[in-house]
Amino acid sequence: MIFFGPNNQNNIDNLARQAIESQYDSKCDVIEKKQKEVKNITKNVEEKVLTDKSCRVSFEDIYVNTETNTEAKKVQKIKLFIAPELEIKPGSKIVVTGRGRTTEYKNSGEPAVYNTHQEIMLELWKGWA
Repeated sequence: MIFFGPNNQNNIDNLARQAIESQYDSKCDVIEKKQKEVKNITKNVEEKVLTDKSCRVSFEDIYVNTETNTEAKKVQKIKLFIAPELEIKPGSKIVVTGRGRTTEYKNSGEPAVYNTHQEIMLELWKGWA
């Protein structure tokens, strides 16, 4: 049995982080749209800002009633779990490879950052806004 004193929050966080990261089964690249000058012309280009970062994608199906309450509509929540120190801006393209496939997503908002990980809501990639 392991006992922690009141000043050992870092040890608890480290153990919790190791447990969370042991569940990571995918890798991801993060791509941002940046302006670059090419031959005196400013162009928007994709730039990979993070490469091959360990992560996990979680899926949750939620059934909500439509306006008529006669049938439920299925909404899927997609969440990325990744290291807390990584900065992933809203609107970034996130390419996740794992579980035998590669899927492109968009970071749909600000992350929820914890001591042990961060959670980022995703949606399927449909192009740059």
